Amino acid sequence: MKPFKQVDVFTDTIGLGNPVAVVLDGSGLTTEQMQRFAAWTNLSETTFVDEPTDTNADYRVRIFTPADELPFAGHPTIGTCHAWLEAGGIARSDSQIVQQCEAGLIPLRKSGSRLAFATPSLIRSGEPTREVRQQLIANLAISAEQIVGCEWVDNGPGWLGVLVDSVDTLRALAPSLSGELVAVGVAAVTDKAEPALEVRAFFEAGGTREDPVTGSLNGSLAQWLIGNGTLPSTYVASQGRQIGRDGRIAVSSADGEIWIGGDAVTVIDGFVTPA
Repeated sequence: MKPFKQVDVFTDTIGLGNPVAVVLDGSGLTTEQMQRFAAWTNLSETTFVDEPTDTNADYRVRIFTPADELPFAGHPTIGTCHAWLEAGGIARSDSQIVQQCEAGLIPLRKSGSRLAFATPSLIRSGEPTREVRQQLIANLAISAEQIVGCEWVDNGPGWLGVLVDSVDTLRALAPSLSGELVAVGVAAVTDKAEPALEVRAFFEAGGTREDPVTGSLNGSLAQWLIGNGTLPSTYVASQGRQIGRDGRIAVSSADGEIWIGGDAVTVIDGFVTPA
């Protein structure tokens, strides 16, 4: 039996964020067992916590989708840290918690009920080729004029970031991804102070699916859109309304890094037996 929590992330209201399953003791489990359990939960991500192998980290986490392992993901980072702290985890430092994952060491900060992580560096950036841009237009079923900007903003999952001309355009999307487009994040600047940005995230995983609230994407979009002056150094983004969620992502630029923050609430607390 392993201690287990299911956490709703980027919300303080159960059912409006993005859930993550957290097995708080991954010791003794094989990669195959972890992958099988992640497939069974059928959530976008399931995480397994273990002792760190890096002395600078407070804990180590492995992150799995139902199909494969990820080097990093945003809402599992906040959800796992929330679960670890709630279960009695104590950080080495008073100022931050350090998570070890396949992408390296990820620092987190806690302010009240909110946790925030420093976004890892992009592994791919810059404008896509003309062929990829044409494929994007076809996959999103919009015109070239409706795309304000388009860049690779990949920090692991393969994100291509797209800025469209209006919230109406964003909300009307019903894409079908194909080819090189395996993870597309689409955003529109709003006419409000909060949220300043509305975001949708699409994956090609045996068919195009929409992710409720996505920390990794919001971090990479912030690197792009704060970096080019489209957005201020601090803002709030909204994600998930088109699929019945209402996630809120607090974005800030500080100490030369982009920090992605949000609330988290535990929904299930108990024990599991990963087979």
